[in-house]
Amino acid sequence: MSPRPEQWLQVRPQGLYCEPGGFYIDPSRPVDRAVISHGHGDHARPGHQRVLATAGTLAIMKTRFGEDAGGSLQALAYGEHLAVGEVELWLAPAGHVLGSAQIVMQHAGKRVVVSGDYKRRPDPTCALFEPVPCDVFITEATFGLPVFRHPHDADEIDRLLASLRVFPERAHVVGVYALGKCQRVIALLRRAGYDAPIFIHGALAEMCELYRAEGVELGTLLPATAAAKAAMAGQIVLAPPAAIADRWARRLPDPLVAMASGWMRVRARARQGGVELPLVISDHADWDGLCATIAATGAGEIWVTHGQEDALVHWCTTQGFAARPLTLVGYGDEDEETALPAAQETIQVAAKSAAQEGGA
Repeated sequence: MSPRPEQWLQVRPQGLYCEPGGFYIDPSRPVDRAVISHGHGDHARPGHQRVLATAGTLAIMKTRFGEDAGGSLQALAYGEHLAVGEVELWLAPAGHVLGSAQIVMQHAGKRVVVSGDYKRRPDPTCALFEPVPCDVFITEATFGLPVFRHPHDADEIDRLLASLRVFPERAHVVGVYALGKCQRVIALLRRAGYDAPIFIHGALAEMCELYRAEGVELGTLLPATAAAKAAMAGQIVLAPPAAIADRWARRLPDPLVAMASGWMRVRARARQGGVELPLVISDHADWDGLCATIAATGAGEIWVTHGQEDALVHWCTTQGFAARPLTLVGYGDEDEETALPAAQETIQVAAKSAAQEGGA
């Protein structure tokens, strides 16, 4: 009898281990062989001996970690099949950030897909998510509550531009993560017809240059320290969330604080963070996206990890799927592990809101 996926995929302290392939997926500690889904710091870590990922993810890791990116780095294109031990492995677009991939494993007559972080919305800065038919689908559940239904990205960008017209005397400073969210917001602004220079915090510059090197057009970007305070009135400034709460933002004229995140769906979190203009722009699938993706894979088994596992497992069982939580530790919100405590608190607020709304 052929082994079932739960027999050859094991949760270990380092992360999810594929025994017949001899590799870990997004391990949280240095290992001999790692397959990396994408370049965010809670999935791509330094110090592995051998690393397999897309070229985009490897470029991100080399930029962030230098020689510590891995002892040897092997790029695998989307759809390119590779035999790793006894496993046939390939990568499919995840739509999360540049180079992000789902990890597809075929072994003993069964196909397992590890989603990594993903979203279903089109994103001009990365390849669109592609559902992969499989027997077992291991999905993230970052926004795995019905309260998280994200509006259209273009509508949120229109709100930002409308505010800029209403308050031309104020600098609009938008909190974004350095990898993915920053470049996506810039690309969405350009798509909306905003062709003025966009000012960026110095911590965002390196990843913007990497995206440009990978062929993503971002238009004119200027360092936020390059202009006089008065000249920043009516301008869009992008900065890491931590910088907005720091002394750095004091140099901006009457800053109007915005934040681009799926967590901004919870208005209480926005108010607590002093966010005047919450922009619900997420690089993760919302509730509807998670449910639609599970159905699209045709998988009979759903394993749910890093997020609201219980809620999504419950939904799966009501739909007739065999589902269970797969507890993996060490994964945070979007890019910054330091954002995880705030994210968990926001989940609790969202869960309370959902209960008060009858689970709507």
